[in-house]
Amino acid sequence: MFGFPGLSGLSDCIFGDWRPQIGDPEITGWLTVVSYVICLVLAIMVLRRQPQGAARGLWGTIAAIMAFLAINKQLDLQTALTATGRCLAHVQGWYDQRWLVQIAFIAVLVLVVLVALLVALRSLSGQLHANGLALLGLAVLCGFVLVRAVGFHHVDRLISMDFANIRFNFWFENAGLVLIAVNAVLLLRRGRVPRRAEVRRSRP
Repeated sequence: MFGFPGLSGLSDCIFGDWRPQIGDPEITGWLTVVSYVICLVLAIMVLRRQPQGAARGLWGTIAAIMAFLAINKQLDLQTALTATGRCLAHVQGWYDQRWLVQIAFIAVLVLVVLVALLVALRSLSGQLHANGLALLGLAVLCGFVLVRAVGFHHVDRLISMDFANIRFNFWFENAGLVLIAVNAVLLLRRGRVPRRAEVRRSRP
C-alpha cells in the first residue's frame, strides 16, 4: 500500500496537474514579488550591521524566507507539493483516506510555526522593542501561508474577496511585508546615527 512508485511514473502524474509557469501574472502578483525582493534586500542590509544574538537569527530567517517566497510566488510550488501528495495517494492506494494525512500535515505545520514564533519571542525578550515589528510581520506572513496551505473553502472565499478592486489576499500578504520593511528601515536609520555623531565628535 505504501510502496514507492517509479520516478518516471510519479513525475508524469505530477506534471499532469502542475507546470513550472507564472502562477500569478497579474500586476498585484508581480508587486508582491517586488515586495519580497525589497524585504530580502533590507534584511541583508540589516544583517550587514551585524545585529547581536537572536536578532541576527531572526533577520537571517527573514532573508531566507523572503528569498524562498519570492520564487514560490510565481512558480506556485505549493501546487506541485499538492500534486505530489495526490499522485502518491492514488498510487499507494490511500486516496480515500487522504484527509487523515492532510489533517496530520496541517497540524504539524501549525505546530512548527507556533513553536518557532514562541521561541523567537522568548529569545528576543531583550531586543523585542527593536525587532518586534519584524516578528509581527513574520507572524502575519506565516498566518497567510497557513491559510493558503489549509485551503478551507470559506476562508479561501473570504481572502479572495475584493477591497478597492484588489483581493484581500494581496492586502493580507503585503501587510506582513510592510511591517518587516518598516522595522528594517527603522533599524538601518538608527544604525547610521551613531556613526554620524562619532564623525562630528572627531572633527577639531
